[in-house]
Order: sequence, then structure tokens, then C-alpha cells
Amino acid sequence: MQFDETLRYLLNLGVETLTIKLGLRNTELLLAALGDPQKSFPAVQIAGTNGKGSTAAVLDSICGAAGIKTGLYTSPHLIAITERIKVARREISSEDFARRATRVRSAAEKLVDEGQVEALPTFFEHVTAIALLAFWEDQVKLAILETGLGGRLDATSVAGAELVAITPIERDHEEYLGETLESIATEKAAIIRPGSTAIIAPQPAQALDMILRRCKLVDVQPSVDQCSATVESVTRDGRVRVTIETEQDRYENILPGLRGRHQVINVSVAIRLAESLRPRGFAISRSAIIEGIETASHAGRLELWEGRPAFLFDGAHNPSGTRALREYLDEFVGAPVTLVFGAMREKNLEQMAENLFPVANRLVLTKPNNPRAASLDGLQKLASHIVGPQKIFTATSVGRAIRKAIECTPADGLVCFSGSLYLIGEAQALIKQMSGELPGVVECGPYASGSVNRC
Repeated sequence: MQFDETLRYLLNLGVETLTIKLGLRNTELLLAALGDPQKSFPAVQIAGTNGKGSTAAVLDSICGAAGIKTGLYTSPHLIAITERIKVARREISSEDFARRATRVRSAAEKLVDEGQVEALPTFFEHVTAIALLAFWEDQVKLAILETGLGGRLDATSVAGAELVAITPIERDHEEYLGETLESIATEKAAIIRPGSTAIIAPQPAQALDMILRRCKLVDVQPSVDQCSATVESVTRDGRVRVTIETEQDRYENILPGLRGRHQVINVSVAIRLAESLRPRGFAISRSAIIEGIETASHAGRLELWEGRPAFLFDGAHNPSGTRALREYLDEFVGAPVTLVFGAMREKNLEQMAENLFPVANRLVLTKPNNPRAASLDGLQKLASHIVGPQKIFTATSVGRAIRKAIECTPADGLVCFSGSLYLIGEAQALIKQMSGELPGVVECGPYASGSVNRC
């Protein structure tokens, strides 16, 4: 298949969240048909509600600084599906993605023809198999896998990672993982297997209780918040200089590449994962840990594009994510804020709106191009209870929302896009396409630090 044909094939399998089939059997059969690529390298698996992608990105950056060839698998993507799969910190090419997808498709269709599976594996199962196949063929030394949903029955769990981490757990995806924090934590804690090493971030009491029960069940002694962090100072753009002390070392005055105070937790988990890789034969020096933290980047998470006005992208998609964004805006942004907001309808929209909408001088509500997107009428009704009608605008497309936001934002202001990573990806792609039409926006590209984009 060519790349365009590959995309059509994968998308015809259905939107990944709407077609999710929790279970490991299809993935196991698919990988077995491909030669079990996941057995050719050790893996780190990271689950949680918030921060798992950032933690994975920081750990990948640390390993890169240590000269370790990694495969990084994250989701969702923002603009291109190839963003999900990186080898040695480089996104795989569309040609390589298509070639591997062709092999996975052939194996999947053969399983159906032979009656081993009733239907083709899902979008996420296919892409997971493509990633693991890429890691095998490219001979990575370590795979870093972000869990897609849950943990117990997530496709990434087939890799059988012996080093796992659980970032902070909140209520989210209740329709798949259960309606209580305890049930959600139970699903995510299932990545802790007998013989594994488990790194646990600070958790709500109910979630921690279920994680500890899982550890006791499989006879694993977890590392629960066994470090301390002291914020030394903050930069004007929201990066936090911090000293982190673990049981093994002390890392003084490090300046993470990722913005926001909430990233201190994710950085701490990444450090503990890196330290835990040492007994497994990975030479990761103290200096590599510091360098990796300070050069890490993660697109769409407090990602700033400087300009007039400036753009801030943060895919906060649940109440805890919007709280973290609100805290960042309150502390670090003094300029007028125009908030462009679009989210998925199954989210806790009321709480997300209460967290974010009051900070906006102007609020532009829109609907990302996704079948799960919340309606404009519903968002407008929600907003009317929180901010005055004179502040609320609606836009029937993300492109119109971008233009409206720029129109009503002063040159020294900030346009913040949030509510869903689907919105972030669509907005970034459109802004790059429209850059010649938008005042103050000339060209977008990576800024020198690797964690900032300048327009």
C-alpha cells in the first residue's frame, strides 16, 4: 500500500475510541503472525490518566542523551499518524509506515480468512502492531510504550513490559473503564505483572489503594512516590527550575523543557524509570538524565508558538488537565487571553468549562472534525452560565475559530487552544496552511530549545 491508501484502510477500521474492543487475544494473534516482534526488545509501559505521554517523552529524551536507541509509541497524534512512532527520537517516514502497515494488513486479513479472528483487529491494534514491527526491524534496544486506554486489556500490554509506571489517575473514559476511581485504577494497575518493577506517581487515596492491592496480588514491591521535589524558581514562560531527590541521587536546579508545575511529577517518574533501567543493563548517567529532562519536548502540551498574537496549545481533555492549564495561565500569562475551546461530548464538560472559561477575555467555541465532538449549542449553553454573553463567540469550523480568535485578540495577547488533542492537531495543521493569510503569523517551525515553536 502507498501511504494514502494506508490511511484510508486504517480509518475505515473506524475511529479508534468508537471502535475500541478491549481484549488482548486479537493483538496476540496478530503479533504472532508477524513473528512476535515484541519479544525482541525489553519494554517500559506507562499508564495513567494524565502525564503518561509527557513521562514517556521525558524518558525517551533521557535515553537519547544516554545513547540508547529507543522506540517510542504514543497516542493520539496531532497532525500525522507517523507522529505516534519514533525510532531514536525520529518520527518514522510515511514510506516505512506504509510498508509495515501493508505487512500488518496482510497478516490481519489472513487471520480473518482462516477463522482465527471474527473481524479485523481495530485501528489501535493495527497501529500498535506497526509500531512494534518497526521497533523490531530497526533493532531498538528499548521500547517505551504509552498505554492507549486502561491497561489490563490495552494492546500495548502484549509487550509484557517488566518496567512499568502509573502516572496520576483521575476519572476519565468511564464508559470503558468503569464509573469509579477504584475501577479505573484497577484497570490501569493491571499492567503491574509478577516480577515487574512498578514506579507509582502520587495518587488519590482510592486509586493508590487499588494499585497497592494489585502489587500485593502479584508480589511486587512498588516504588510509591519515593522522591522529593523542591521548586527553586520559574521562568517567564512557565518552565519550573526544580531540585529532585530520589533514593539514588539528587538532581539540583534542573530546568525541564516541558512547561508547567504539573510536569514536575512527570519528570520525577521519568527519573525513577531511568534509574530503574540501570540494573537492567542500560548505562544511564546522571548527566544524561539531566540533559534529557532539559531537552525534552511534547507537542500539544503547553506548547507555545510566539507571535503577535502568540498561540498556546494544550490538549487538556479532562478536569485535572484543565485545572493544570488554568493554573499555568493564572501564574504565567498576564496578557489578554482568547480561549478557543472544542471537546469530545463524553467528557466532563461542565467541570472543564468551570475550570477554564473564567480566565478567557474572549471565548471562541468550536467543533473539531470528529464524530465525538460536542455540539456548539451544548457548549454555548454551558458557557452562558459561566461567562457573560458578550465574551462568547461560536465558529462552525476550527478554521473559522482561528480567524475569529485572531480578529478579537490584541497583538500582545494570547490565543489558547484547548479541550481536546483533536482540536490541537486540527488547529496546528490549519495555522501552518493559513500562515500567509494570518496577520503576525509568518512561518511556524521548531524553536531552538526544541520545546518552543516560534511563528
